[in-house]
Amino acid sequence: MKMSYREALRQAMREALITDPRVFLMGEDVGKYGGTYAVSKGFIEEFGSERIRDTPLSELGFVGAGIGAALGGMRPIVEVMTVNFSLLALDQIVNTAAAMRHMSGGQFNVPVVIRMATGAGRQVAAQHSHSLEGWYAHIPGIRVLAPATVADARGMLAPALADPDPVIIFEHAQLYNMEDDIVPAAACDIRFAAVRRKGTDVSLFAYSGCLPKAMDAAQRLAEEGIDAEVIDLRVLRPLDIESIAASVRKTHRAVVVDEGWKTGSLSAEIMACIMEHAFYDLDAPLARVCSAEVPIPYARHMEEAALPQPHTIAAAAKQLMGKT
Repeated sequence: MKMSYREALRQAMREALITDPRVFLMGEDVGKYGGTYAVSKGFIEEFGSERIRDTPLSELGFVGAGIGAALGGMRPIVEVMTVNFSLLALDQIVNTAAAMRHMSGGQFNVPVVIRMATGAGRQVAAQHSHSLEGWYAHIPGIRVLAPATVADARGMLAPALADPDPVIIFEHAQLYNMEDDIVPAAACDIRFAAVRRKGTDVSLFAYSGCLPKAMDAAQRLAEEGIDAEVIDLRVLRPLDIESIAASVRKTHRAVVVDEGWKTGSLSAEIMACIMEHAFYDLDAPLARVCSAEVPIPYARHMEEAALPQPHTIAAAAKQLMGKT
């Protein structure tokens, strides 16, 4: 059965609302408007305004309210319209939610799920387009997920809601219309990366909106006789270091693809992990493909030039293979 990424998210939330009375959704435009990306369309009619709560335009306020509700025994799903706007709630997420278990000596948990759109490619300019997942992956006390497939969009929410600690789910805005066949719903194991394509020559590590690009690059490489393995990181904190190292031990080469900027990036952390755990298995220097070190441009051709693309990923892999 074909299903869109958007519908997979919607079904996962609807199931959570039906099965657990503690679950409720809150955020800007999630109710009457049906969500900025139409993920919660029809929810307010089905579940009512007590459980589908439109909030004021104050991320600091409503994210804090969600954290308070989680401390009080609820299971809130807090939707932040875009990752750029989540910066207004950093104090609540980093200083309160992430630190509460530690600061309370294990007496309090904050079982809140925070969903937010991320990424570029839609011509909405710099204040709505950045990929800041690496910022959140830096913080102890939270789990960071980045579903890049329809199946993961459907299956990650249930285990996230069951987690006693805060979970942030990043949904790349370019993926909402993506469709794929999906088997009957099954919860994902949100501890591990996933091998999306097996290969023997080079490992392509990607996540979120860059996964389809990495898959495209792997197909291009196959046409030139290069067998690329594609690893969907999907769990950005804690990183599944063993799966990363296992792939490098098999292929002996690695390209890390990250829509974030290179400087201080998640790609740098992944490369450091490879050096720590699989250095002697490498047959070539590590490579990475990231966004240009500029605010994301508005103009279509400039935006595309600033972002990782299949041909730039393939070119990096070919260079490692000595086939430039």
